Amino acid sequence: MKYLMIAPIEGFSKLSKEAKISWIAKHYTHNSEQTLKLLQQYWNKDEQLQKLHDEFIENTITNFYLPFGIAPNFLINDRLYAIPMAIEESSVVAAASKAAKFWLTRGGFKTTIIGTEKVGQVHFMYTGDADKLSQFFLALKPKLLANVASITKNMEKRGGGISAIELRNKTAELDHYYQLHCTFETMNAMGANFINSCLEVFAKTLKSEAQNHPAFSDQEKDIEIVMSILSNNVPNCVVRAEVSCAVSDLKPQDAVSSLEFAQKMVRAVNIAKVEPFRAVTHNKGIMNGIDAVVLATGNDFRAIEAGAHAYASKDGKYTSLTHASIEDDQFKFWIEIPLAIGTVGGLTNLHPLVKVALEILQNPTAKELMEIVAVAGLAQNFAAVKSLVTTGIQQGHMKMHLLNILNQLGATEAEKLTLVHHFKKNTASHSAVVTAFEALRNNL
Repeated sequence: MKYLMIAPIEGFSKLSKEAKISWIAKHYTHNSEQTLKLLQQYWNKDEQLQKLHDEFIENTITNFYLPFGIAPNFLINDRLYAIPMAIEESSVVAAASKAAKFWLTRGGFKTTIIGTEKVGQVHFMYTGDADKLSQFFLALKPKLLANVASITKNMEKRGGGISAIELRNKTAELDHYYQLHCTFETMNAMGANFINSCLEVFAKTLKSEAQNHPAFSDQEKDIEIVMSILSNNVPNCVVRAEVSCAVSDLKPQDAVSSLEFAQKMVRAVNIAKVEPFRAVTHNKGIMNGIDAVVLATGNDFRAIEAGAHAYASKDGKYTSLTHASIEDDQFKFWIEIPLAIGTVGGLTNLHPLVKVALEILQNPTAKELMEIVAVAGLAQNFAAVKSLVTTGIQQGHMKMHLLNILNQLGATEAEKLTLVHHFKKNTASHSAVVTAFEALRNNL
């Protein structure tokens, strides 16, 4: 591969959008005119709307589109939803929709909010008497809360705020390491800025008060603040979603009995519980549904991913996030998952499509959105496992992927119609699609 020889650039962020594009196209692409044309094709014609998107992040040169789809017929707590999903992967929306339809006539999805507590920490180093530090913290705690009163005032009016601050001694794991472990309720807000603002005030108060504490030696007064930051590990911000019905009501369309199908589902989930290689892929399928809704509603899917995978490992081994059982002729399938999300703040008040997504979801509270997102993950997992233990995953996935392959091959609309019809009765592997396309185009 031939690499381009490019000199570093100074002040790139200060260039105009047009100058940024011109530079990147000239130095990093082989056809700068074509690159420029492509990037501009993805700009919104509404200049104000485009300016809004440009200002979401730094050094913006264009928009990157993802399909925005709808999975209808979700009955959640006896209320019907159509769920917006932003995702590029074939079959995700179709699978979620299929699971929603399956459970629509079997009681739908039920959810429970287990907790909504979020976490932030001030990490610091202290060299000295641990008992002295503990006594100092007890006296300091009221001042910590008083110093963030102006930040917490509005949150407290809405029923949120700081729920606890505790001193944790972590010196057994790292010499001289302590932390202020703080928990928060942020109501409908995602809360990242609120939490981080509180933590930074805590850190300043801790350091300044330590320097003036008469019981500390000079060394003990010299507390080093390492960092103050929220945690995306939120094991007490958890929602449960479940489906259940009599085993006899399952009635799968495939050539297996209801009982055999239920047993296969339970075995498949149990394998994901004990085998980490399977659990990772199993949980990735859950996150297909969750991330798509999180992204469509302007929340941070990376934070959700990190928290979910940490939760899957909370007992010392990576395992399935979903569970299945057969008890007294009842089939149950459920998930418990941490979801620190919000419906105000961040992009939720800025991105026009996020506003539409939340409107489609009937303007949920943060708790209601937690429930909807968890259901999307459970539905996605149910559909995936159902396919795996019956027809196999590739049959449905490749048929959904068929149009992507045909578009890559440059098929015309007429050719697409012919080949889609052909693969309704034939296995749609990549090689089979290429062979059929070439035969059609060459009139073989």
